[in-house]
This record gives sequence, structure tokens and C-alpha cells, in this order.
Amino acid sequence: MTDDTPAHGASRERAAEQEKWKAKGVALRAFFYIAGTHAFAAFVMLLFYLGQHAQK
Repeated sequence: MTDDTPAHGASRERAAEQEKWKAKGVALRAFFYIAGTHAFAAFVMLLFYLGQHAQK
């Protein structure tokens, strides 16, 4: 048997496409985690700033 059969090539292409989607998903998830972490840090810094300048 050879690896040149159409069914084998189609499954390889499908597997390669699924891997691309997985890689995109990981990159998108990492982006949102990083953006969310920065947004949370900015919010905490805002709270400290407002607390420092509050009327006591």
C-alpha cells in the first residue's frame, strides 16, 4: 500500500486544517488572557490612584 491514496491525502489535509484551527484558538485564547490581565491590572491601578487621592 502507498500513501498516495486520495482518502489518505484528504485525511491528512483535514488533520492539517484542524491543527491550524487549534493553533488559531490557542493564539486567540492567549490574546484574551493577556488583554484581560492587563485590563484587570489597569482597574486595580485605578483603584489605588483613586484611593490615594480620596478626600479623607
